[in-house]
Amino acid sequence: MKSFGALVLLSICTICNGFVARAPVGRLRAPHRITMIAVGDTLPNVSVKVAGEVRGILDLFANQRGVLFAVPGAFTPTCSEKHLPGFVEQSAAIKGKAPFVGCVAVNDPFVLDAWAKTVNAPTSAVTMISDGNGEFTKAIGMEMDASGNFLGTRSKRYAMIIAPGGRVEWIGEGDDAFANVVMSKL
Repeated sequence: MKSFGALVLLSICTICNGFVARAPVGRLRAPHRITMIAVGDTLPNVSVKVAGEVRGILDLFANQRGVLFAVPGAFTPTCSEKHLPGFVEQSAAIKGKAPFVGCVAVNDPFVLDAWAKTVNAPTSAVTMISDGNGEFTKAIGMEMDASGNFLGTRSKRYAMIIAPGGRVEWIGEGDDAFANVVMSKL
């Protein structure tokens, strides 16, 4: 009887102090996974900022074929020395086959504007697209955790060829996301 009383007292104290044994709420829900966009899919019409205006990403491809490439971050070494400059250098050749060339980054539009000026990327060559909150990047399953480098959630490096209307014709990631590879796929 003594042990039963102690057990009841322990149970009452535990409940009063809020220490009820239960699974954490987050563990009860199934994880929300977004599948990476694939060839044949249509881009989700997520809002981004282009030249100071909020636009739906599909508006950029409403009546034209284009190339959309993403960088992990403005002012980062590979993005500044190779990725963006490659598209600037080959923009005339690319635009001969795909009239729109856009660069997406999970950065604010002011940073992208300053970065474009720093690397001599005129708007006539590449349109800078700010996905400041990462909503487009997450919607297509291309986000990555770069918090180990103090960058937070960023975009993976990728390039896509987009048909008029926003259908994905081709996707390249990592080393396949550079201008020379995109040119070979157009």
